[in-house]
Amino acid sequence: MARLVLSGCCGLTPLRLRGRGAIALPAPPSLAAGPRRPVSAAAAGGAIHREWALRVSAPTRLTSVVEEDNRGEVVEEEARGSLAAAAVGGDGDGFDPGAPPPFGLAEIRAAIPKHCWVKDPWRSMSYVLRDVVVVLGLAAAAARVDSWLVWPLYWAAQGTMFWALFVLGHDCGHGSFSSNAKLNSVVGHILHSSILVPYHGWRISHRTHHQNHGHVEKDESWQPLSERLYNSLDYMTKKLRFTMPFPMLAFPLYLFARSPGKKGSHFNPSSDLFQPNEKKDVITSTASWLAMVGILAGLTFVMGPLKMLKLYAVPYVIFVMWLDFVTYLHHHGHEDKLPWYRGKEWSYLRGGLTTLDRDYGWINNVHHDIGTHVIHHLFPQIPHYHLVEATEAAKPVLGKYYKEPEKSAPLPFHLLGVLAKSLNSDHYVSDTGDVVYYQTDLKTSSSAQSSD
Repeated sequence: MARLVLSGCCGLTPLRLRGRGAIALPAPPSLAAGPRRPVSAAAAGGAIHREWALRVSAPTRLTSVVEEDNRGEVVEEEARGSLAAAAVGGDGDGFDPGAPPPFGLAEIRAAIPKHCWVKDPWRSMSYVLRDVVVVLGLAAAAARVDSWLVWPLYWAAQGTMFWALFVLGHDCGHGSFSSNAKLNSVVGHILHSSILVPYHGWRISHRTHHQNHGHVEKDESWQPLSERLYNSLDYMTKKLRFTMPFPMLAFPLYLFARSPGKKGSHFNPSSDLFQPNEKKDVITSTASWLAMVGILAGLTFVMGPLKMLKLYAVPYVIFVMWLDFVTYLHHHGHEDKLPWYRGKEWSYLRGGLTTLDRDYGWINNVHHDIGTHVIHHLFPQIPHYHLVEATEAAKPVLGKYYKEPEKSAPLPFHLLGVLAKSLNSDHYVSDTGDVVYYQTDLKTSSSAQSSD
């Protein structure tokens, strides 16, 4: 049942490391716009023949605008029939977020200043040093004071810092931390193992998420349940999947059992998640994870279980809740329903445009601007310290396909309401159609409202 509660977690794509640490560059996409919007000959030619490198997370195969749909109008009817004329996703002035955009990835890339692509390993390491010093300082101060008045404040702060460490390790996985693959791997292992995340296992599954973002079946992070799968769940599983706080505790289970309808474990080198040439990487990360478990066991023996519960276990739970909270809201909860795709309607660009930026107030700087998520999803090789500037530069190209995030107070309590509303309404998508939107189980929704 735990696997059905999950819907995948963690939303950013790691780099794929091969051989002796070389960075594998995926094939560049041709044109990421959907297949049916007419374009001028000049625009189509430029988009199709322009060559440029998506250096990290471009999918291995993208749908081209010039591919012919052998099923013709049948696909059009299936897609639009499942949308209820697509009006559910509109914004009231005729804009359809599920329509193919009139721009390509090359146009977005060209709008981003060149210096935003530059990776500075010294700057990246300075963020690691900052976060590690804060983590150790918080732990030392809390252990010294050892007051129940202080522990709750420590848990909130330290759990948030564990989440910040995860984000830096995530940047290592993408290769945006530095251009040195070995440095990325070493730092990524240290950071992720310290918070019980198998670095390569997660890196590889997260790569799958970025390569298939917005795809109903192929996405790896919080992808929607189909109507058929949703209806097959028993009452208790649905309650666990859509009732707080259970979805915000899903990540550890996801690491062991993945998402609904998917098999494999992030710790098992023979899992369907991994290619044969990735087994050594997975074994290395699993061994690092086990080493951290051994260190924690030794500290528990020396310091006592209660002290370790207060110093490490509770902050770890807070970290997990941050991770699930942030990654879920990057793909759910906008006031206008956003599309999910299947088949030839999906493209790397259209899938990436379904992601959302979020404002976390003071926490933006703490967790390294991970809320600037749209440009990160399209170009995960951009370092986190350039994402805000890159996003501002890309906005004129994105137009209405970019959803401006709601401004936050110093602490992002407003997003708790967004999360609750989404869990109460975003239940499943249609079994048919290539462009689909979340639908609501009125029974579940009304019962949840009546219990409020």
